[in-house]
Amino acid sequence: MTDWKEYAKEVIVIEAEAVAGLIERLDDNFNRAVEMILATDGRIIVSGLGKSGLIGKKIAATFNSTGISSFFLHPAEAMHGDIGLIRSGDILMLLSKSGQLDEVEPMIAASRRLGIKLIALCGTPDSPLANRADVFINCSVAHEACPNNLVPTSSSTATLVMGDALAMALLKSRNFSSDDFAQLHPGGVLGKRLLKHVHELHHADKDIPRIEANASFSEMIIEMTSKRLGCVIMCDENDIPVGMFTDGDLRRLVQDKEDVYNRTAGELMRPNPKTVPADAILDRALAIIEEFSITQVATVDKEGRLVGVLHLHDILKSKLV
Repeated sequence: MTDWKEYAKEVIVIEAEAVAGLIERLDDNFNRAVEMILATDGRIIVSGLGKSGLIGKKIAATFNSTGISSFFLHPAEAMHGDIGLIRSGDILMLLSKSGQLDEVEPMIAASRRLGIKLIALCGTPDSPLANRADVFINCSVAHEACPNNLVPTSSSTATLVMGDALAMALLKSRNFSSDDFAQLHPGGVLGKRLLKHVHELHHADKDIPRIEANASFSEMIIEMTSKRLGCVIMCDENDIPVGMFTDGDLRRLVQDKEDVYNRTAGELMRPNPKTVPADAILDRALAIIEEFSITQVATVDKEGRLVGVLHLHDILKSKLV
C-alpha cells in the first residue's frame, strides 16, 4: 500500500511556506486597510467567487465574532437584488486569486456609485482588481500545493491567513477583551466559560477549609478531610491567605518519611498560595490552575481577603471545559 504521508508532508510544507511568504509582502497598505475599517461606521461586505468566496465567508464570520459588523455577499446574488443590502459608509472587501473583474465588475460599479471604498485581497499584483482597489493587499503565492499548480490550495490558505491577520489587528487596536468575546458568544461552551464568574462555582462560608497556624497536624488533616476539597488554607490577621496545604503536599511528606505529627499547621503550610479574584471570569481561574499544575485555588475579594476555594473538579462538573 502506498504511504501517502510523505506527500501530505510536502503539501503542508508548500502551504506553510506560502503563508510565511506573506510576511515580506506586507506593506503600508495593510495599515491603511486597518485604519479604513476602524474609521467606518458601516459594515464590512466580503465577497468573492468560488474558493475565494468560501474563504470570504470565514473571514466575515471572524470579523463578526470579534465585534466588526460584517456579512458575505455573493457577486451574482448582489446583481439580482441583494445589492440593496449595501449602504453608504460600508466597505467592500473583494477576494480573488486572479484579480480579474469579470462577474464582480457590476458589483464594484454599484458600490462606487454609493461612494464605498474597496479593499482587495488579491493574489495577482497589477491585475484589474488590484488597480481598481483603494487598498490592495498582496496575497500572492509562489505556487499551489496542487501538483498541476491549478487547484486553489496555497492561495486560498494565504488569503485566509491574511484575513485572520486583519481581524486580529483590528481586535488588538480596539482592545477587544475576553469579556467582549463572551458577549458575542453566549451560546457556545467558550462563551459560557467566559461569562461564568469564579464566585458562581467556588465553595464559600462554612465550606472553606481553614486552619490556624498553631493547629496540630491531626487537626489540619481532620479539617481537610471534612471539607473534602483536598486542601486547607491559613490566613493572617487581615484574613489574607498566606499558606495552603494540599493532599499532594501530604503525600510528598509521607513519601519523604517526614516527621509530621509533632509539627503545627504553620510549619507545614506552603507559603504564598495562588489566588484569583472571586469576580474574575472562570477562564482566568482555569488559566492559573493549568499554568501552575494545581487543583485548588483560593478566591479572594477586592481587598485580597479569603472568600472561597475553587477546585478543578468544580470546573469539570460545570462541563465548561
